[in-house]
Amino acid sequence: MERTADCQSPKMSTILADRQRRKSREYRVSNRSCYKNLDAIAPTKDTPKYQSINQGGGMQMKRLFAVAFVLFSSFFGGAAFAQAPEAQVESGHLRGIVENGVLVFRNIPFAAPPIGPLRWRAPQAALAWEGVRAAEAYGPACPQPDRTDGGGGGRASVQSEDCLQLNIWAPEGARDLPVMLWIHGGAHQIGSAVFPIYDGGALAKQGLVVVTANYRLGPLGYFAHPALTKEAGPEDPLGNYGFLDQIAALEWVQRNITAFGGDKSNVTLFGESAGGASSIYLMASTKTKGLFHRAIIQSGGGLQQPTRLAFQEQQGLLLAQAAGLSAEASAGELRALTTQALLDSQGPLRGAGFGPFVDGRAVTEAPWRAFADGRAQNVPLMLGWNDHEASVLLALGVTGDAANALGGERNQELRSLYGDISQEEFARRALGDAFFGTPAVWMAQAQAKQAPTYLYHFTYILERRRGSVPGASHGSEIPFIFQTWDKLLGANLSALANIGAVLSEQDRQFSTMISSCWASFAKTGAPSCAGGPEWQAYDPKTDQLMLFAPDSAVRAVPNRPQYDLMVDWFFKTAR
Repeated sequence: MERTADCQSPKMSTILADRQRRKSREYRVSNRSCYKNLDAIAPTKDTPKYQSINQGGGMQMKRLFAVAFVLFSSFFGGAAFAQAPEAQVESGHLRGIVENGVLVFRNIPFAAPPIGPLRWRAPQAALAWEGVRAAEAYGPACPQPDRTDGGGGGRASVQSEDCLQLNIWAPEGARDLPVMLWIHGGAHQIGSAVFPIYDGGALAKQGLVVVTANYRLGPLGYFAHPALTKEAGPEDPLGNYGFLDQIAALEWVQRNITAFGGDKSNVTLFGESAGGASSIYLMASTKTKGLFHRAIIQSGGGLQQPTRLAFQEQQGLLLAQAAGLSAEASAGELRALTTQALLDSQGPLRGAGFGPFVDGRAVTEAPWRAFADGRAQNVPLMLGWNDHEASVLLALGVTGDAANALGGERNQELRSLYGDISQEEFARRALGDAFFGTPAVWMAQAQAKQAPTYLYHFTYILERRRGSVPGASHGSEIPFIFQTWDKLLGANLSALANIGAVLSEQDRQFSTMISSCWASFAKTGAPSCAGGPEWQAYDPKTDQLMLFAPDSAVRAVPNRPQYDLMVDWFFKTAR
């Protein structure tokens, strides 16, 4: 069947999407110009073919229907029988895809492309489009250094500054379901919502609408420069554009998630590493009131002291000079730099702190102050850390010698609390505790005063890897929660090549259990772990947490003396 040149594809999408209208003869007749041979398939009583059918009897009718079926199937490739889901959002109409019984919409713009004059500005409203926007495939990752080792959860092989999109998974027939919005990790410099490790299909099957969102990274997301500060108006941000992107994604969810069957009054914010840290900043912000109703912080730290605007401006000057600009470069000259020039110039500054900082506008204080004073968002909180968090610190260039500075003048006392272990093991454990364990325990104590709080410690290692790795590394809980180990294995990422091609039955059962903890918390604000122990809210008096391990159980907080020493040291030196 041949289509005529003036027949538009949006009309055909309507035929696919609207079965009732497709059954209507009036509709088929009104659209008969779309096919040169329509009379042979849907004849009207005025056509010779119709008259011939009625004169030729039932056998001719059967042959005609058989031919029509073959032509219809060959034209649509069977698509009409696996109806593509569609949704209407504020910017236009979307057509998604069905994957394993889950409705999926990808590459949905939640803000205008932050390019040209919009680079280093607050996110603007997404541009409207005409017709139906295909939402089957992922969009690009935000610009970042290319990695081949799977760091940050995958490889950003396709990148663009036009990256402010999100992805949505929802069960078929979803209506008023709890929503989970994921913020990916990657030190605020790498990572993307498009990586297969963050596929939300398995979580959606548990009765959730899952959203993953990109945000600007590195020098495009957390850049400051005197020239940009000078041109900024009184209401304009002076940096933290990636942080503002996260707020824009939350705001978009409030305005649009009902189109996908989500309940905008039941949104859980969750993230890991930089995503967990971002969640802490979002909980501490006065700009996010009512945008989410629960939060999960996975290895997010929380007691680190953010840098200030003056420091970030100096970083910006160094980067601009590395890109060939003078110290007096204008904002226009900065925006004229190519994306690649910015990434190349980042080089040695990469570990120096392109992340949230106190600019006095988007971020006004260190977030721990809001938690300490009881001013953080009063929402149920789940948080925790992994056994071998030092893995990420070492990858970022932190050396084991840094452990010798922990605790200040009490370093030797701290060292003795860990017992008779090697310097290497002391560094591994103490650095992980200082940057992740201690902040998680302290934040649990602070948040428990105003909302139900659930604390965990993750030590589970794939059964085939036990004995070959020092512990559960930074981020290793993610594929268990998303149940995406199979997708990672299929992605052929070199960093994961040694995990074995097959998970054990225990691994799969553990993944089902811990994933249900996250899903139930999003639904009710209290985790209920299928097949796992009962997880009570954190109480400073009993000081217990959920230990995720091969034999998961409720246990006392480990290393309490070490944490107390580190907290005391932190608050004596905090600015």
